[in-house]
Amino acid sequence: TQVSAQPLIVGRNEHGISRKQFSPNAIKVLYRLKDGGFDAYLVGGCIRDILLGQQPKDFDVVTNATPDQVKKLFRNCRLIGRRFRLAHIVFGREIIEVATMRGHHEAPEDKNQISQSSDQGQLLRDNVFGSIEEDAERRDFSINALYYSINDFSIHDYANGLAAINARQIEMIGDPATRYREDPVRMLRAVRFATKLDMSIAPATEQPLNELASLLDNIPAARLFEETLKLFLNGKAEANFLMLRKYGLFKSLFPALDSILDSNPDGLEFALIQQMFRNTDERINAEKKVTPAFIFAALLWFPLLQITKALQEQEQLSEYDAFAQGMNKVLSDNAQHIAVPKRFTLGARDIWHIQHRLDKRSGQRAYRLTQQPRFKAAYDFLLLRVQAGEKQHQQLVNWWTDYLKQDINGQKELVKALGTQGATKGRRRTRRRSPKPAAE
Repeated sequence: TQVSAQPLIVGRNEHGISRKQFSPNAIKVLYRLKDGGFDAYLVGGCIRDILLGQQPKDFDVVTNATPDQVKKLFRNCRLIGRRFRLAHIVFGREIIEVATMRGHHEAPEDKNQISQSSDQGQLLRDNVFGSIEEDAERRDFSINALYYSINDFSIHDYANGLAAINARQIEMIGDPATRYREDPVRMLRAVRFATKLDMSIAPATEQPLNELASLLDNIPAARLFEETLKLFLNGKAEANFLMLRKYGLFKSLFPALDSILDSNPDGLEFALIQQMFRNTDERINAEKKVTPAFIFAALLWFPLLQITKALQEQEQLSEYDAFAQGMNKVLSDNAQHIAVPKRFTLGARDIWHIQHRLDKRSGQRAYRLTQQPRFKAAYDFLLLRVQAGEKQHQQLVNWWTDYLKQDINGQKELVKALGTQGATKGRRRTRRRSPKPAAE
């Protein structure tokens, strides 16, 4: 899709959007910029979502004012970003993001224009300002190049975005391969928009994905963590997982797991991951809480088991020691691709640890285990394993399910019914020494 110098302008009576559908704070920002002598438009996802009958999450503004000029107009403004400077206008919990219209990064440098690219064509710094036409060319997909003007309440369509919405297609603006090289995360965005909006990826936009998927290896691990959260916590995790696998993008995010899935595409491993994402979608769509710790515990579970087995065989370690070292290694390896914050890796560790303690229920062990902060997540993880096909743990799941339903007396009876099973399990046996002969 190419950008037209003469946009399609759709009047307020034609597009049917009411000002009441926009954030009042976003409208305030637009009018203050206008009163300050600048052009300002609502742009991108908020326009797209309203046209599709969805409720926008964010309202973004684009203007010909520079970040410093925006900051002078708003006391509640903070400037962020290095790759591209942005202004955040803060209204309590709501943040209106204001971006200066971007120009072509080949433009000559001056004090307000700094651009830098890597050898692979990836944009490292991109503080280049331009006109609205140039800004439209710099947008990623045509459905995101829609501009709402408060001057006449019209929509300015520079890249046939309205036609793409009607055709329900994700179309890249410009040459897809070049645009993916500029920012490989656009490949993940194409997948996310396709599933979120129930659209297909246009053939020309889709064609380079498998070939260029490895470019994601050049993206900072912290940024990929944020992108995985958007993919897996938006109610479309299962569809995103399947599409990422289809285009070879999952390999750059979770290479160890991807290799395991490739080796056994119809096995337990694939069933568990797909079921985990399906359960995640159900919880999110039911407005229930989901923790990233659980998702990463599942995604790294099979690589962890693989590493543990290798350590047992190669280093002659006990199962406990191999498992402990395996957790360190799998998290260290994963951090090279996705930088998961410590608060979530600690949660994943707890979920994994408790898996080995769920069958130790005698005495006070069952009660003490339920007092662990991550016990419920670990119990849900065991349910997931059985749900995916580990039927050997079905009795253990049934016991814990009954236990959690009982009052304190009922729980004591369940533990008592176990008898001496597991009572000596885990105890260190002392070797009885023969008495020393008496000294002569």
